[in-house]
Amino acid sequence: MTAGETGRGLLELTRPVNVIAASVLTFIGSFVAGGLAEKPLATAAAVGATALAVGAGNAINDYFDREIDRINQPERAIPRGAVSPRGALAFSLLLFAGAVALAITLPTLAIAIAAVNLFALIAYTELFKGLPGLGNALVAYLVGSTFLFGAAAVEEIGPAVVLFVLAAIATVTREIIKDVEDIEGDRAEGLHTLPIAIGERRALTVAAGLLVVAVVASPVPYLRGDFGLAYLVVVAPADAVMLVAAYESFADPSSGQSRLKYGMFLAALAFIVGRGVRSLPISL
Repeated sequence: MTAGETGRGLLELTRPVNVIAASVLTFIGSFVAGGLAEKPLATAAAVGATALAVGAGNAINDYFDREIDRINQPERAIPRGAVSPRGALAFSLLLFAGAVALAITLPTLAIAIAAVNLFALIAYTELFKGLPGLGNALVAYLVGSTFLFGAAAVEEIGPAVVLFVLAAIATVTREIIKDVEDIEGDRAEGLHTLPIAIGERRALTVAAGLLVVAVVASPVPYLRGDFGLAYLVVVAPADAVMLVAAYESFADPSSGQSRLKYGMFLAALAFIVGRGVRSLPISL
């Protein structure tokens, strides 16, 4: 392998789209907490720590999952030989070190959240991934906690709690659908994911039910007065996209989880818009 191919492989290990998405959620947490203007350096440190930690977590996940990926994702960097397992492990540890260096500059609560998340990222594959529902719940916590981390960085966590809950529920749904998509390789590896434990259709029904809960709860930030009317205008199509994705997953889990991701991104945009124009009168 050439240096260029190895470099591309290392970048792939981090899942750049996931890194960007998590960084944006951390930024939104700070923004919603209202501390962005007052503490831009803390926000930047939190966003940077999130990016490095997520990249590290994805890289170490690929290191532990390399045998499963030979079945489910043979085009990934380690199975195709672009990056060696040892190289992936070293790369992930380097990224983790960078995340820690940034996180320790933040307030105590943010450091505590970062510490829990770093442990969870490392432990996920070896301890939780194969346990029915628990692995999904841990990933959901990690995604939702990006809001909490961003808010804690500017020392105003209250407004981000609802966002944490909604994001976590939506993420559980997507993770269950992904487990249905990956059921062949997971079964071959001896994992006991939710679809393997209770069946694919029942798992998808659980996922859809959870998503309905999130959709029904989505107006809460508006009702609490945290967001303005514009939030409802943007979150409504996001809810529609996610509900369609859940329905679609029964026939095509791959397409369903992909569409659900877009709905979640649109919901994140609703949080930004809602906070930014929350003073709009309801008559608009």
